[in-house]
Amino acid sequence: MNTLFPVFLKLENLHTLLVGGGNVGLEKLSAMLANSPNARITVVADRFLPETLELAQNSPLVEIVERRFDFSDLQNKDLILCATDNKELHAQIKEEARKLRILVNVADTPPLCDFYLGSIVQKGDLKIAISTNGKSPTLAKRIRAYLEENLPAEIQNLLDNLQHFRDKLKGDFQFKIKKMNEITSSMLDKNS
Repeated sequence: MNTLFPVFLKLENLHTLLVGGGNVGLEKLSAMLANSPNARITVVADRFLPETLELAQNSPLVEIVERRFDFSDLQNKDLILCATDNKELHAQIKEEARKLRILVNVADTPPLCDFYLGSIVQKGDLKIAISTNGKSPTLAKRIRAYLEENLPAEIQNLLDNLQHFRDKLKGDFQFKIKKMNEITSSMLDKNS
């Protein structure tokens, strides 16, 4: 059973440390910036792919630190993503981060993760995160592709209209929930 508790983080309010500047580091940095363009991220690595450096240069809140990881890098960070090929270093970072009460994600190592990065579907303001509990990122990507293809292009108009309607509703919380449920009850019904 998947017991993960899904959340959406406001990365612009946090300071994230990314350890690693290679292919996996590039993938993690790209994902964070695609979802949170104003994220404040410090990337530490002793070598970087040119694409990682280019992405960082185009993002004013990304700081590149070109050197080996040092445990002082953990200071004043809220989240840590480990994306190197050094499993021993990842375990050490996880251990130290736990003492500092900082959440950690270690690429391709579910037992060391406090959280996973899901596969993301986004159309306008609609964002859906997909998790397989770390078991099959490939399946999550396939489900993402299916949803991207099948969600209607007009979804943003629908969301804007629903917000407009919700903002005009009068009454207490329970009344508003009832009305919004009535309006949205048949939206995903294939027979509608």
